[in-house]
Amino acid sequence: MTSIPAILDEIRQKMACAEDRGKAASYIPELASADLQKFAISVCLPNGEQWSTGDSRTPFSIQSVSKVFTLAIALGRYGESLWRRVGREPTTKAFNSSQELEVRKGIPANPFVNAGAIVTTDMVLKGASPAEALGGILQFLRVAASEEDIHINRDIAASEKMTGHKNWALAHLLSAYGNLDHSCELTLGTYFHQCAIEMSCEELARSGRFLAGFGKKDDLVRQSSVKRINALMLTCGHYNGSGEFAYRVGIPAKSGVGGAILAIVPGKASIAVWSPGLDEYGNSLLGTAALEELSNRMEWSVFS
Repeated sequence: MTSIPAILDEIRQKMACAEDRGKAASYIPELASADLQKFAISVCLPNGEQWSTGDSRTPFSIQSVSKVFTLAIALGRYGESLWRRVGREPTTKAFNSSQELEVRKGIPANPFVNAGAIVTTDMVLKGASPAEALGGILQFLRVAASEEDIHINRDIAASEKMTGHKNWALAHLLSAYGNLDHSCELTLGTYFHQCAIEMSCEELARSGRFLAGFGKKDDLVRQSSVKRINALMLTCGHYNGSGEFAYRVGIPAKSGVGGAILAIVPGKASIAVWSPGLDEYGNSLLGTAALEELSNRMEWSVFS
């Protein structure tokens, strides 16, 4: 069987030849100029080995991948009561759509669409200042990734705050339905900074080890929470493209509009891939293709 490093290098070479590399998230000015030639993939194994290729140490904004970690923190604090404020169902709408939120009377479809993540952030804020809440999220990631040098890109956070009009609309709609405990300004300020956390592909791959069932899992979340997070990543982690991703790749994963995807093969691997060009759903175009190739080559689909 071909070794993992060899497979990763073959995937990198294949992605380097791709003509269609997707489009950058132009609605966030700080992400609009992303270099679409950038590509990285990193794999962590239960024995402690980590294999990477491409621009694997280049920092980038993890964006909505951060929702996995705030969900883990919120589940740890609130348990099943969290689901009184946010649903667990896939969506057929865009990640920043207000339509479904209106139909569901202020209860977001799941924690990974923007409205759901805003509610989760609001819950993490309870009893804490934004600085304290963000410090807790950063500390969670630093422990998960075994890396202290993880920070927030303030320029990206400011860019999102200035141009995130749909997120402001979602926050006000949530508040109108009584599903925000804090002001829109406070909750969204925290949310924008959370999404602007910067990590490298290698760091992001390590941060998912607790979800794969190894690494720092005992220090972070209960096993029951790991099961639930992975289930939601599989069914909802790629917004209204989640069904397509599950069909092609077959493993739990969460994407972000910075071009990152964190993918989990329970008991076998934690994987991060980064390619800034996005598909029509806001998911990394080449990142998805790379994970499909890796899943097929390693027979890692949970449906195998």
